[in-house]
Amino acid sequence: MKLIKIMLYLLLGLLALVSLFIIISAFHPDFSNHVAKLLYSPEKEEIKETSAVIDEEFPENDQVYTSDELLRNITNTGNSYVPPERTGIEVPAELSDKSGYVPIQESSEQVGDEEAEKLEQELTFGDTGADLTFDVEFYPYYGMLDTSEQKLYRQIYANATALNGIFTPVEQVTPRQLINIFMAVFNDHPEIFWLDSAYRGRFTRNRNCVEISLQFNETADNLAASKAAFDHAAQEIISAAQTQDSDFNKEVYVHNTLLNKIEYHKNSPLNQNAYSALVNNRTVCAGYARAFQYIMMNLGIPTYYCTGYAGESHAWNIIKLEGEFYNVDTTWDDTDPNTYDYFNRTDADFAGTHMREDLSVCLPPCNGQKYAGPKQEEGQAVNSNPGNPVIGLRSLDDVGFSSADVLMNMDDYYNNCYEAVILAGGSVQFQNVVASNDLWEQCYDAYVSGSFGDAYMNRVMEELGASGSVVEVQAELLQGGEILLSHWADIYF
Repeated sequence: MKLIKIMLYLLLGLLALVSLFIIISAFHPDFSNHVAKLLYSPEKEEIKETSAVIDEEFPENDQVYTSDELLRNITNTGNSYVPPERTGIEVPAELSDKSGYVPIQESSEQVGDEEAEKLEQELTFGDTGADLTFDVEFYPYYGMLDTSEQKLYRQIYANATALNGIFTPVEQVTPRQLINIFMAVFNDHPEIFWLDSAYRGRFTRNRNCVEISLQFNETADNLAASKAAFDHAAQEIISAAQTQDSDFNKEVYVHNTLLNKIEYHKNSPLNQNAYSALVNNRTVCAGYARAFQYIMMNLGIPTYYCTGYAGESHAWNIIKLEGEFYNVDTTWDDTDPNTYDYFNRTDADFAGTHMREDLSVCLPPCNGQKYAGPKQEEGQAVNSNPGNPVIGLRSLDDVGFSSADVLMNMDDYYNNCYEAVILAGGSVQFQNVVASNDLWEQCYDAYVSGSFGDAYMNRVMEELGASGSVVEVQAELLQGGEILLSHWADIYF
């Protein structure tokens, strides 16, 4: 009997406690949350792997960048690129399947406090790259980052170079910042061909990064042999290009060589890096662009990897020649026969077919004129053997000149122009041929500076009794390397 009474008292006591808990919770909701936390510790949460939805997983304490707003804190870009409307992009039917660029693939994982503390104790910075420097003329994406982000850029570069795949960041970084920094490293450095365009970051609930994991492709398995094959293939092109007499002619040579060497193949292995193009000779747009970038940079000519949309995700290049920038799409020039249709074109030329995205919108605008060409009819073929005269370009005979007509110096050029205008007695369209691109550059500089006036035009105006003049000149590269110059001289009386 006593036992039954004790059990009844315990039951009544338990009911009283439950009733008290309900009453307290009704007036103080935070009390129940506190009890729940005691019963269900955060360390026991299942760790979830996220990707595109990572900004929904974490508290909103970080600025979110969109494709059109990436890196609002960019410094020193001088950017004025205006992207065309995406809906206005139309890809020629014969080029609709010539893309293949794969955007950076991020994998972000949230970890609990206990796991985060364990990682911080176990992992090191690896190689911080603290002593590294990068010239932003050749590495423009580095220049898009602030000082703190540049530290992490150097760390990722140094660890990728050392094949150190897992480390903890030297600077605190959020998921969105990390994808921008990794993209900057990847876009700037085609020489790290063993680095895949994917990585994983592990973060606490507060978006603090505790681990970065890089991914390396199969070339890293025997990196010494892979580097030797890569360097040999690249050096063959670099050595031959160095014999050309100007940066422009080097660019033409590299462009034509790559078109002759590479076969576009959608399913080629390693096709997001330069190794696929230079060693395997089979790649997609990313491989073409990375190979062109690497060769031109090793020739001392600033050349950038540019990504965006051209009917689908696509990659091409931006090159700097004498202070002016041009778009180059070697993939789309690699047709049968090969062309110069997408060689050294302005943003206006590309507006109907190409649109930059992500960090590439912050690269310099392309409005170059001096080397916008080579001038040609749409679809004109280019050299299939760069060591010989450029097959597909017009010859001296094609344009009505002989080798005896080629002008060898500026005095000959000025005298020829003088005689052409005097013979016409006023406004005239005429042509002549100069021996080399170097001579054409001197002609170009004379018109830009106005020194052509003292050289021949002032004399023309005095003899004709004219009050003013305007001269426009267009250049075309010929097979043997000569330059055909077409002039439109308007003389005013």
